Amino acid sequence: MNDTLDPPERHDAEPMAGEPTIDAEAVRALEAVILVATEPVPPQLLADVLGLPMVVVERLCERLAEAYEAAGHGFQLVRVAGGYRYQSHPDVAGYVERFVLDGQRARLSGAALETLAIVAYKQPISRAQIASIRGVDPDGVLRTLMARGYIDQVGRDHGPGQALLFGTTAQFLEKLGLDSLDDLPAIADFLPGADVVEALEVGLRIRPDAATPAGGDA
Repeated sequence: MNDTLDPPERHDAEPMAGEPTIDAEAVRALEAVILVATEPVPPQLLADVLGLPMVVVERLCERLAEAYEAAGHGFQLVRVAGGYRYQSHPDVAGYVERFVLDGQRARLSGAALETLAIVAYKQPISRAQIASIRGVDPDGVLRTLMARGYIDQVGRDHGPGQALLFGTTAQFLEKLGLDSLDDLPAIADFLPGADVVEALEVGLRIRPDAATPAGGDA
């Protein structure tokens, strides 16, 4: 298996007119910048740093990502939250999870995950709306999610009281490996089919003949 990456002299088999030649130094610089960045690096910033058109940088990143994948590395170059970053390959996630979670801070609770999902799919959303959906006071989990950097205050409602509205952050996208909220899976994928719902309704419906007669034995 060839685990080396030969920097392409040009970014495409059919380059655009006036497109600059991509040399090894540009590839090395791009890799170094993304490697030291603590957040996904926007392609426009990469273009400014390298002195190349943004479309050239984006295609170069695509070629690098393909080369890493073909070489079988344990990391990937991916686009998330509007920028590029290096991340571990999904097929070694088990090793990474053991390394990261061993002795590290606790995972989010079920209540926090439920609240985060509500914010993600219903944003912008107020505290009262979250409470209405969950049926409990969400203040505690909202503070936890804000402390983790997954949600933030994104504005105020235009209605009476001008309630604070919450939404997800770029860090939320980064943690889930998403480029934008449009990449969230459709919520319908998590709902049971009509036949399951109907079976549940029938099974849970209280039938008159099953009720205990008034004054009868318990």
